[in-house]
Parts: sequence; C-alpha cells; structure tokens
Amino acid sequence: MTGRAPIAVALDAPDLDTAATWAAQVAPHVSTLKVGLELYLRYGPDVVASVRGASGAQIFLDLKLSDIPATVAGAARSVARLRPDLLTVHALAGPAAIEAAVAALPAARVVAVTVLTSLSDRDLDLMGVAGPAADAARRLAAMAVGAGARGLVCSPHEVAAVRAEVGPDVMLITPGVRPAGQQSNDQARVATPEAALRAGADLLVIGRPITGAADPGAAAAALAGELRRAAGTR
Repeated sequence: MTGRAPIAVALDAPDLDTAATWAAQVAPHVSTLKVGLELYLRYGPDVVASVRGASGAQIFLDLKLSDIPATVAGAARSVARLRPDLLTVHALAGPAAIEAAVAALPAARVVAVTVLTSLSDRDLDLMGVAGPAADAARRLAAMAVGAGARGLVCSPHEVAAVRAEVGPDVMLITPGVRPAGQQSNDQARVATPEAALRAGADLLVIGRPITGAADPGAAAAALAGELRRAAGTR
C-alpha cells in the first residue's frame, strides 16, 4: 500500500469551519473526504468547495438518494457541477432509480448502498426484507451492479460475500469500521480496518475514531501507517 490510505473520512462536523479544518488535517493521509447528508443539508453546495480545497482528495457525496427515478435523476444532475467523485443511491430505491442516477451523472461513480450498517437481522425482518443481512446485501449488490452502479456500500461482515457475487471490478466501500478497542456507537455490524481490507474492501469509511481525536491529522496518519504495515505483512 503506497500513497494515501484507502480511507474516506466522514466529515460529520457541527459547522462548516470545523469540516474544512478536519479536511485540511486529514487530506495528506487519506484518499477520500466524505460529505454526508446532514452537513450538505445544513450548508448546501458550499460545503464541497470548503472541504475540497487544494487537497486533491476524492469527494464522496454521501446523500443516499432514494426516490422515484425522475427525482433521483434530477438530484444527481443538480450536484453534477460540484464534480463529486462518488455519489450514493439506496439500492432499495430499485434498478430504475440507479440507472437514472448513472445516466444523469456519468462523470462520477454511482455507489449503491445495500444494507445500512445500523441494521440487524431482526431489523430487516421487521422491515419485511428477507435476511440475513449478508444474503440481502448480496442480492441488492447484484441488482445494483446490473443497473450500472460501479460501487457498493456494504458492512465489513458482508464484503466477502458481495465481492464473490460482483467480481473484482466493482468498488466496495465499507462503513462500520472501527480500530480495535473503539466503541461501535450506532453501528450494529463492525470490524477493524485490517479485517475489512482482508475481506475485500477497497475503501474504508471512518469518522469518529479520526475526527473525535485530539489531533485528527495525527490520528489519520497513524491509522494510515497501521494499514501500510498490515499490507506489508500479507
């Protein structure tokens, strides 16, 4: 593993200045900066320019679009001028919605979210979604890739099964990643960064373990170093 670590830092900041500061601190060490729904709704498109700066990091616009195809297409077109590298759509929105996002935003990688990492098998049962989570994620992944998605979000617990289902060319992004000893917070299905990469993940979403540190830049650098050392031992 060389260069920046395959980490998307979740910039779930309380305000725009904090998000921009975190971005500047971590960008030398990680490949991707993730802007979530809450920050985007609070500050609008300005947030993307604020966190992008001159870092050269990828921008992951994690809006998890889920609506009828025409609305998803319109939303995707509306963010095209922001030049996101990645944009999320819920796989449960269906294949037509995914196809619409892909057609509306050809310059970006449309990423389908399979099963949220906050959901347990019992949650899926209550929602009427046939589980267990690994089976649901695998089915949704196959459908989404068939509809044109070039990336998928799945928990570290499902990443191996999803990789076997969709092959090597689809980017797999795993939230629910926590360094050993860290609290899981609101995530139900978690794993360490090293375990997620071994299972086949391409990009790890990590938020509070980095942004909650006294020095987010140092935390990102330390984690990047750990991943490089782990890669070197394989």
